Amino acid sequence: MESLESKKLALLRTLQILRHHSDFQHPLTQKELLALLELEYGIVLERKAVGRNISLLQEAGYAIENGRKGCYLDEREFEDAELRMLIDGVLCSRYITERHSRDLIDKLCGMSNKYFRSHVKNIHSVGEWSKTENQALFFNIELIDDAINSGKRLEFDYNKYGIDKKLHRTKTHVVSPYQLLLHNQRYYLMARSERWKNITYLRVDHITNMRILEEPLTPLNENDGFEHGISYSELATSLPYMFTDKPQLVEFLADEGIVDQVVDWFGDNARMSAEDGRVRVTVRVSLQAMEYWAMQYLNRVEILSPSSLRQTIAANLQNALKKYQDA
Repeated sequence: MESLESKKLALLRTLQILRHHSDFQHPLTQKELLALLELEYGIVLERKAVGRNISLLQEAGYAIENGRKGCYLDEREFEDAELRMLIDGVLCSRYITERHSRDLIDKLCGMSNKYFRSHVKNIHSVGEWSKTENQALFFNIELIDDAINSGKRLEFDYNKYGIDKKLHRTKTHVVSPYQLLLHNQRYYLMARSERWKNITYLRVDHITNMRILEEPLTPLNENDGFEHGISYSELATSLPYMFTDKPQLVEFLADEGIVDQVVDWFGDNARMSAEDGRVRVTVRVSLQAMEYWAMQYLNRVEILSPSSLRQTIAANLQNALKKYQDA
């Protein structure tokens, strides 16, 4: 005889069992469903009741397939391949702490069945990845969202790494927050420094002791270059290293063999044309960032303009030569 609890929860528990124990390769017979209901939830049902519950779940829109070997849940919120992609994203995200990474991966694994975890080998390697140690990251993200939604300024300590590989406080900032940006596997806060009156990009995992102030934030359109809002495509390609200087027009020659890298870094912001076996590229980009980028691809890239950037790179090369000429 069914208990009151069984009548209330049997339908839900049947769905949970199908989610956790079944897939195309592991269908469940009605006998197995009955046994799991009793074993895991203490619910005793008749065989006909299980069939009725499955029919009700199918009518409600759940993709439960019936076959000769039993039934299984055929569709979930996320396919296993999608969950693997999300897990890989958590693993390689340096802004997520090791503890939070493990928690997130456990939650993602819980969205599939019990067979999924054994197929995802790299979930055991969380501790081997480079991760932030700032445990306040998710709290900071919530505070930033609250401040942006309420139109308030933020105050916080900003930290930088020392030679001991630990974060150390450098200064206190008061900013008007505008946006959270994910760039190069790091979260950045796009904000206006109320001291220097300019737009700045601050690593969220370097922020501690954050609090929301009562003062209203400075509207974004009052900042030079943002009168019409944020162009996210331009922002992503003009600031490859998140420097804060105003983007300028840069022209350079690149070997054809690194066109992929040019597109990866600058996207649609890059105008390209063939020129004597090389590629002439024009982009609007931070000069500070472009200096780093051009040095990275030194043997494949030649800066043409502006002349100030060309001279800076020439000076860098001369200084580098002095360091290595006695080697």
